[in-house]
Amino acid sequence: MERICVFAGSGSGNRPAYAEAAAALGGRLATRGIGVVYGGGHTGLMGVLADAALGAGGEVVGVIPEALCTRELAHHQLSDLEVVDSMHARKARMAELADAFIALPGGIGTLEELFEVFTWAQLGLHAKPCGLLNAAGYYDPLIRFLDETVTEGFLRPEQRALLAEAPEPETLLEALATARPAPAHRWIGPEQA
Repeated sequence: MERICVFAGSGSGNRPAYAEAAAALGGRLATRGIGVVYGGGHTGLMGVLADAALGAGGEVVGVIPEALCTRELAHHQLSDLEVVDSMHARKARMAELADAFIALPGGIGTLEELFEVFTWAQLGLHAKPCGLLNAAGYYDPLIRFLDETVTEGFLRPEQRALLAEAPEPETLLEALATARPAPAHRWIGPEQA
């Protein structure tokens, strides 16, 4: 993997563990020689991630919509900052630049970005690994929900397995490095054919 796209909150959350996880991930990616692709902001976990990767000598590419850039949210000390027209263009460009995806804690924007690439993996639109950095158990309720979607027949176990999770960066990076794409088959049940 040359670059990993990291989705992260533009806020820092209520627990110091979230910023610690963002800093640890940014530093670990840099020391492994893996570039960071992210939303281009300087605030919250996004800024912590970028600063940690840069501080460890890593490459950090930000992709930000012009509307957010003009509100002075852009991080201007990055290796590269791409300004795009829309949120849709931002997500497409980040996906294009990345070899894998990780979600740090964040809000609905982070979840939306994660679920889009997770869905694309399920549909076979890409074969890039996806993961959750489950800092301080932040994603425990989401992990339980996804497991329930398997129990209730809305997601196959092999599709659920497309989203790795770990509480710390090194374990998650190892899981992503060994991830395999889902087998190619239909994603709906025979009763819906």
